[in-house]
Formats: sequence, structure tokens, C-alpha cells
Amino acid sequence: MMMQMKNLVLMFAILLAGTMLNAQPAAFYNPGADAKAEIKQAIEKAKSEKKHVFLQIGGNWCPWCVKFHRFINDDQEINNFVRDHFVVVKINHSKENRNLTVLSELDYPQRFGFPVFVILDGEGNRIHTQNSAYLEESDGYSKEKVLRFFNQWTPAAVDPASYTK
Repeated sequence: MMMQMKNLVLMFAILLAGTMLNAQPAAFYNPGADAKAEIKQAIEKAKSEKKHVFLQIGGNWCPWCVKFHRFINDDQEINNFVRDHFVVVKINHSKENRNLTVLSELDYPQRFGFPVFVILDGEGNRIHTQNSAYLEESDGYSKEKVLRFFNQWTPAAVDPASYTK
């Protein structure tokens, strides 16, 4: 009886290990998404909510893209700030779908590597492209740099009325 129990535990451990080895990394970017349609919808929402659009461009294959996604989603302060001021769209760039037409309309942000961030105003005008490397620190991202970046591109930050007496 004890031998059967040991064999059962061993089989379970082998199955569990095999499942973990075959597990796919979390997918944050959707290669099948219609990026152009998602951006259009985000612009409409941003305009009605008086926000900007934050385009996070990258792919599930990119470790820094996954790190950034987790970084802003796991930090409640950053997550709340982004939700309060931006409509977020993740644009996939991978061998399955490179979204080259959309990226050309954004003036080729992929030249900075991935992830790369683009800020659109509520009218759909590109107002900033950000090389994410400037937000890195050690083997991750700097909370201070990321918050400063988002603060600098809120609707209020770029509104000239914010700077008049």
C-alpha cells in the first residue's frame, strides 16, 4: 500500500512538472487584434473622458515588454494614475502581426526598440514617443521615472492653461 502511494505521488509530481514546463507565458499582447480599430475606439473614449491615449507597443516575446506590463499593473499607485489619465492600448509587434501600417502612421516608433510608448491626445494626434530604456533601472523599471513620464504627458501637463496665472 505504501509503495502504491509513493508511485501515485511520483506520477503526480511528474505530471505537474510537465504541465509547468509546457505552460505558455502570459499573453498581454494580442497578435490577432485590430490595432487600428482599437486605437480609434481609444481615441473616442479618451476624448469623451478628457484623457490621453497611451499606446504600449511590444510583444509577448519581449521580456522588457512583459516586465513593463507587470510593473504598471502590480503597482497600485501607477496603475491608478494611468487609469485616471489615459486610455491604454497594447499594440502587438511580432512575427504573427507586425502592425507595420499602424506603426508607419505613428512615425515608426519601433526604431527605439521594444517596448516603446506613444501618447496621443483626445483628437488622435501623436504628442510624444518614448524610448522605454530611459525608464529602466537595474533589471526593471524605476517607479520615480515611470511616474514622472506619465505625469509629464497628462492632459493637464500639456494644456497651456495650466501655466497661466
